[in-house]
Amino acid sequence: MPLFRNKFSPKKTPPRKSASLSNLHFLDRSTREVELGLDYGVPTLNLAGQSLKFENGQWIAESGACGGADRREAQRLRKRNKQLEEENNLLRVKVEILLDMLAETTAESHLMEKELDELKSISQRRK
Repeated sequence: MPLFRNKFSPKKTPPRKSASLSNLHFLDRSTREVELGLDYGVPTLNLAGQSLKFENGQWIAESGACGGADRREAQRLRKRNKQLEEENNLLRVKVEILLDMLAETTAESHLMEKELDELKSISQRRK
């Protein structure tokens, strides 16, 4: 028994067997493509009793009793939202124009007051 022996020296594990636990490799090619292929179908979601599917980058309610009404309501709300955004943008432009006009009028008023004060001082010096 050596004096400086390594206390922790685990045994090497034997290599694993390469046998597959799956029986899919026994299937023919067409069945394997169906089982392992990339065609997953359309993703669907059931939320609050309403079924939705993901198509063309958007979640769409599947045809049902109230699905069409909800879609029409959503379209109406989108249209109203767009209309209000355009109105809001127009009002912002109008406010900017009015502020510019006010600034211009104020500057002209200050210039006129300055000229009037200068004319008063000149007329007082003459007297």
